[in-house]
Amino acid sequence: MSNPAPRLAALLSPERAADVIDADTRRLLEDRFEVVWAEPRHTVGAGSLAKPPALDPTAVAELAAGADVLLTSWGTPHLGKELWADGNGPKVVAHAAGTVKNLIDPVILDQGVGVFSAGPRIAWSVGEYCLASMLTLARRLPRFDGAVRGGGWKQTAYRGHELAGAKVGIVGASSTARALITLLKPFGCDVVVYDPYLSAERAAELGVRLADLPETAESVFLSIHVPNVPETKGMITRELIERLPDGAVVINSSRGPAIEQQALLEHAVSGRIYAALDVYDPEPPTLAESVLRAENLLLTPHIAGDTAEGHLALAGYVLKDALQWLEDGTRGPSFVDSTLWSIAA
Repeated sequence: MSNPAPRLAALLSPERAADVIDADTRRLLEDRFEVVWAEPRHTVGAGSLAKPPALDPTAVAELAAGADVLLTSWGTPHLGKELWADGNGPKVVAHAAGTVKNLIDPVILDQGVGVFSAGPRIAWSVGEYCLASMLTLARRLPRFDGAVRGGGWKQTAYRGHELAGAKVGIVGASSTARALITLLKPFGCDVVVYDPYLSAERAAELGVRLADLPETAESVFLSIHVPNVPETKGMITRELIERLPDGAVVINSSRGPAIEQQALLEHAVSGRIYAALDVYDPEPPTLAESVLRAENLLLTPHIAGDTAEGHLALAGYVLKDALQWLEDGTRGPSFVDSTLWSIAA
């Protein structure tokens, strides 16, 4: 007699499931697992296209009962360690979203539970956002766009610049930073990275050079890629912002508290630098009229990692690694390493 298929509980609303599970992954789920799907009765909140309903915390125990694998995403409530209290809890948590720090207690990582995060897949979407922002602001496209919309034409007072060959400073060698480094390769940039956890050997593999934070902040392009931990709060200080060369482009797609936001906005509104902000402190932000009018600021609502193709790929990304881990213990790129918990996003 063949072994029964492992049981998988999809701890996400039907709307969120439609957002992060593509057709191929649905077929994989039905083929490899006995799937327990959450229903509308298991959810709370009206929801919208931008924010689907969340899973009701009271539904977790019912849906997860007897499950070998938990498939989670945005809107999944915190999974208490009591799910593993009897020693027979789920073997895998596959998170079709980014950070798992608000999802699980780290103690379960030490109990042999395989935890997987789609953060590395989201990182590629963020990398594309950062590259697009660099090119958009370097070429001064919002200014030219505004000129044409205002009835003007060529602008003799300013001219765009190229990314090719420029010095690009990257703060934090996270997965999003590594995606951006890959995307920058055709441009032949001088990429310098500040990250106290990045070894010289790994920097050489990435094709970048290590630098201290002040040197990194003196780059023509500066991109922030740090986790939200106490050590990174306010790390891009007013003094570092003042070291930026005139006309520099700053990209923050990581965490708002990493930058002294008021100082950055002051320098941007004055016209000295350009900046693309996808994250703020707080969120959503309350921004002055002068900030909202500034054509050298690109302001987006925390969507750097949010793409149609990227979202639909998330469940498949983590489940591929989860299945391989169940089969032979292989730790794929989405595996969450307990030794890196303190510095993870």
